[in-house]
Amino acid sequence: MGRHRSSSSGKAETAAGSDHRKEEKHHKHMEQLAQLGAVAAGAYALHEKHKAKKDPENARSHRIKEEIAATVAVGSAGFAFHEHHKKKVAKNHGHHH
Repeated sequence: MGRHRSSSSGKAETAAGSDHRKEEKHHKHMEQLAQLGAVAAGAYALHEKHKAKKDPENARSHRIKEEIAATVAVGSAGFAFHEHHKKKVAKNHGHHH
């Protein structure tokens, strides 16, 4: 009978731990989506680069699309890096509480 915790402290710890875990999972999912976006945009940029070589008549249009896709890929990779950092912060914050 001496093993029981008071219900208020046990629930507070569980709720706080759960919030940190949810936040960590959220950032992990966002990081994975950003990585997927970076890969997709990079693949599209390579596709447009190939099209520019194969279709010299419309090469300018393909080069513009390639540059836009490359920019999106870099931005998405940056966002993935940002979310990775946020995930680490959430994980460390959860361990300290």
